[in-house]
Amino acid sequence: MENFERIAILTSGGDAPGMNAAIRAVVRAGIKNKLEVYGVRRGYDGLINDDMIKLDSAAVSNIIQTGGTFLKTARSPEFLKKEGRARAYDSLKKHQVDGLIVIGGDGSFAGASLLSREQNFPVIGIPGTIDNDLYGTDYTIGFDTALNNVMTAVDKIRDTASSHNRIFFVEVMGREAGFIALRSGIACGAEAILIPEVDGQLDKLMDLMEKRVSQKRSSIIMVAEGEREGNIFDMAKMVEKKFKDQDVRVSILGHMQRGGSPTAFDRVTASRLGVAAVDALLNDQRSIMVGIANNEITHVPLNKTIKLNKSINKGLLEIVDILI
Repeated sequence: MENFERIAILTSGGDAPGMNAAIRAVVRAGIKNKLEVYGVRRGYDGLINDDMIKLDSAAVSNIIQTGGTFLKTARSPEFLKKEGRARAYDSLKKHQVDGLIVIGGDGSFAGASLLSREQNFPVIGIPGTIDNDLYGTDYTIGFDTALNNVMTAVDKIRDTASSHNRIFFVEVMGREAGFIALRSGIACGAEAILIPEVDGQLDKLMDLMEKRVSQKRSSIIMVAEGEREGNIFDMAKMVEKKFKDQDVRVSILGHMQRGGSPTAFDRVTASRLGVAAVDALLNDQRSIMVGIANNEITHVPLNKTIKLNKSINKGLLEIVDILI
């Protein structure tokens, strides 16, 4: 792009392991292309309040292995307003920034799309969310690490479950999507997996429990937090009420799923997407997300990532039915 000299990068929404690897890739790819790179601290809130720093190669040394985001992240109610986005744009122009890269999920991309459209400004999105629920990409940064965090925790829970013949209900993140529950449930050998995308799961669960209780076997029940058929504690009480002699426990893994050093897969994925985001800006792309489909970099309009829902893998659901 003619006269393209400076870019900025921010992380928004929930943190995800691998965000630092993506920041590192953006900074170094930018420098390789003779661009100045600015980091925006605290997401859109920092952009509105002009909290920006110039980043060089040394600034992103020794961060690829760290979780979270060294640029910090924050919710920004003010950015939801047109006036707030105008202030954010003023900060970008003050530093003569020619394009912005946003790492985040669907909420972050909704804001990025509005900023791009209202100000006719190039914005590229990098998918960074442990939920893996963004349309247009097979994987999002942080998803693989979250799966491994869940697997490690549930493997330990199973030791206790097996020792006492207990039934454990384990809740994982996924308020609107069951990608973590489904894939980690298969990896952990869960006896049942309950996700928001599938109806009628409680009846099947009770039938399964009837069989396993009669065989005096322990069970791990993986539940996505957005499961529509009931609260995890209500489910546990339902099972406890029907099978009075059973020891039923609930374990909510919560934010531990987000933390820790990113896996090799997340580090490589984040690095690929960071370089691809800089390339997209230099090739005059705007208001798109760089994603990965069939192991190839793809460009998806931001409005599509917001409006369209990512489908659950039906092949994995079939595997669950076979293996349980």
